[in-house]
Amino acid sequence: MATHKRPRIDPLTVEVVELIGTVVARYHEEYEEAAAEHALTGAQARLLSLLSLEPLPMRRLAQKLRCEPSNVTGIVDRLETRGLVERRPDPADRRVKLAAATAEGRRIAGGLRDSLDFAREPLAELSDQERLALRDLLRRMLGESAGTDGG
Repeated sequence: MATHKRPRIDPLTVEVVELIGTVVARYHEEYEEAAAEHALTGAQARLLSLLSLEPLPMRRLAQKLRCEPSNVTGIVDRLETRGLVERRPDPADRRVKLAAATAEGRRIAGGLRDSLDFAREPLAELSDQERLALRDLLRRMLGESAGTDGG
């Protein structure tokens, strides 16, 4: 049986973990406030933001949001009632239903993104090289390829 060595916990690592936690907490706090301005819950806003990028099947939405598909169904139902999301058949498999943002849903999702100043303002103070380095380090921490240009 292979044993896994636990990484050494040093003061720098503890500080970095605490800073990451603070960034995440501030992001979520601001995201919740922005969502509330549009009479949305945080979960509704996150789902709408995902759908503003591309239509997705309910199961994939649940995976991305890390929740049960039945929860996604309820969120989509509420957004559909408000005219922000619609269900449509998947052109690749008519048995699968995709959830897609409507034009109004995409407008609101754009407004949500535009209102998130917390990260944008401090990031603007970094040079392009520093932002690229930060992006690549975060991707590396997440096990993603640092070499792909995602924006």
